[in-house]
Amino acid sequence: MHPAVLALLMLLFVLLCFLGILANGFIVLVLSREWRRRGRLLPSEMILISLGASRFCLQWVGMVHDLYYFLHMEHYNRGLERQLFGLHWDFLNSATFWFGTWLSVFFCVKIATFTHPTFLWLKWRFPGSVPWVLLGSLLISSIVTLLFFWGNRAVHQGFLLRNIAVNMTYREWNQKLEIHYFLPLKVVTLSIPYSVFLVSMMLLINSLRRHRWTMQSNAHGLQDPSTQAHTNALRSLVSFLVLYALSFVSLIINAAGFFSLRSDWYWPWQILIFLCTSVHPFILIFSNLRLRGSFRQLLLWARGFWVA
Repeated sequence: MHPAVLALLMLLFVLLCFLGILANGFIVLVLSREWRRRGRLLPSEMILISLGASRFCLQWVGMVHDLYYFLHMEHYNRGLERQLFGLHWDFLNSATFWFGTWLSVFFCVKIATFTHPTFLWLKWRFPGSVPWVLLGSLLISSIVTLLFFWGNRAVHQGFLLRNIAVNMTYREWNQKLEIHYFLPLKVVTLSIPYSVFLVSMMLLINSLRRHRWTMQSNAHGLQDPSTQAHTNALRSLVSFLVLYALSFVSLIINAAGFFSLRSDWYWPWQILIFLCTSVHPFILIFSNLRLRGSFRQLLLWARGFWVA
C-alpha cells in the first residue's frame, strides 16, 4: 500500500475512535450527573451508562492496541503485550455486545405492543431485573475472557518455542489456533447475544411498522407528529440493526485472521470494526430527550466560548 494511503487510513481510524470516545464519554458524563443528582437511574439509563462506559474503554484499548501493534509488531508477538491487550479487549468486547443486546430487549419490551402472555410477563419483569442482567453480562464476559486468554497464552508460548511440533512452524500453529479455536469461540460467544438482539429488534421493528401503518390507515398523514415520531424511531432502529450486524460480521472475520497487519485491508477492516461503537452513540444521543438537550447546551456553550 502507498504510504500516503496508509497514513490517510490510519488518520481516519484514529479520528473515528476519538469521535466514539467523545460521544460515549458524553453519555457516561451526563447520566453520571443524573445519577448523582437523583441518587438512582432508570433501567434504560443503567443500560445506556453501562454500554457507554464499555464502549469508551473498548475504543481506547482498540486504538492503543492497533497503533502499538503497527509500531512494535515483532515485540508485540514476543512480549506479553498480546495477552495484556487481549485480556482487556475480549472482556470489553463481550460486555459491549451484551449491553447492546439488553438495550434492544429493553426497547422491545417497553415499546412493542404484542399481547402474548410470555411477552407481557417479560414486559413486567425485565425492567426490574436490569441490574442483575448487567451483572450477569459481566460474569459471562469474564468467563469468555478466560477462554480467550488461554488461546493467547498458547500463541505466546508457540512464538517462544518457534518449532511447535515436527513439520509445524509457528505460523502454521498460529493459523491452526485461529481457525480451530479462536474462530469457533468467537462465533459461539458473539452469536448468542447477537441472536437475542436480532429477535428483539425484528419484533420491535415489526410492531412499530404495523402501528405506523394503522395510523396512516386511520387518516393520519405522513406529516402527523405521531407518524413522524414512529418513522424516526424506525430509522434509528434500522440503523442500529445495520451497525450491530456489521460489527458482528467484521469481528467474526477478524477472528479468522484473514487480515494481518501486512494486508492492504487491515486498516479499512479496523475502521469497519469500530464503526458501530463510534456512530451509534450519536444516534442514542439524538434519540434520547435528556441526552439531546444536554448535547445542545454543550454546543451552545462551545459556540459562545469560540465567539468570545
